[in-house]
Amino acid sequence: MYPITENALRTERHTTFYLSCGAPDATPLIFVHGWPELAISWRHQLPVFAALGFRCIAPDMRGYGRSSNYARHDDYALEHSVRDMTELLDANGGGKAVWVGHDWGSPVVWSLASHHPDRCLAVANLCVPYLPGGFAPANILPLVDRSVYPESEFPAGQWDYQMYYEENFAAASAAFEANVPNTVKALFRKGSLAGKGQPSRTALVRRDGGWFGGAGHAPAVPRDADVLTEADLGAYVAALTRNGFFGPDSWYMNHARNLAFAQQAHDKGRLSMPVLFLHGAYDYTCETMDSRLAEPMREYCRDLTERVVESGHWMAQENPVAVNAALARFLAAKVPAAWTGSASPRAEG
Repeated sequence: MYPITENALRTERHTTFYLSCGAPDATPLIFVHGWPELAISWRHQLPVFAALGFRCIAPDMRGYGRSSNYARHDDYALEHSVRDMTELLDANGGGKAVWVGHDWGSPVVWSLASHHPDRCLAVANLCVPYLPGGFAPANILPLVDRSVYPESEFPAGQWDYQMYYEENFAAASAAFEANVPNTVKALFRKGSLAGKGQPSRTALVRRDGGWFGGAGHAPAVPRDADVLTEADLGAYVAALTRNGFFGPDSWYMNHARNLAFAQQAHDKGRLSMPVLFLHGAYDYTCETMDSRLAEPMREYCRDLTERVVESGHWMAQENPVAVNAALARFLAAKVPAAWTGSASPRAEG
């Protein structure tokens, strides 16, 4: 019904490349990807929700694709991406949007909700729950499931890999860049019930001396056709080969800045707008089914809807039908005015 078009927003501070689909005057529905993805990560959602009456927008986040790249770690702190997103909304009519995030895109969306509630009609996030104090190890480690990750053996639980970035950033990025096609194929794989109750591979990175068992490069594995087509694989590989992993990996290098940013939230971080959270049944890094990781979200979100999707971490790509159905039901129940294309009151300026 509507074509997906390529666009670029250029300001004095940043360039955001983005895909858009849908009627220009409809309610904005903005999809925010995570590591190490692209706007195309939402390829299964854009045309569906455009046909349902939304103006669907999916940007390449800073450090990715055709958006601006930066040479300093601190340029990838959440506060900068939040500003990128408010500028993107301003360029597409202003007012309020429904925001949808995944992986590192989720902390961006949570931050929009906590710092700019006037720009949020509703928010939905996949896999990464809300941590009002900030998405950083200081707030995550106390919530680790110690039945799976005994502290004596796994002091950082499944979040061990985040410490590895801080301690060995160059080596971490080099391992991903050593063979980008193999990296993408190794990362983008569907979830499985078989991993339940077992330590995630992300818990072993420092012990192994690096990603991929310390080999310094990704193994050669077949493409998982349940997650990526050959064309999808080619798009990810081209972008990550062109830009490298410095930008994507730098998102992990701003924990102190992100914690400080979280302290500036409205209403002490409590969220009043409708919130949807989708649990990945087979996501064993962002494990929210059996651990306490989702508890702060339940305390700080006044209007929370939770659903479980039978998938691993790459939920929107692995099980798009379930994701789309859950999001559509949420929008119909919680923000029915959005379906008419009205997201008033609109912000000024």
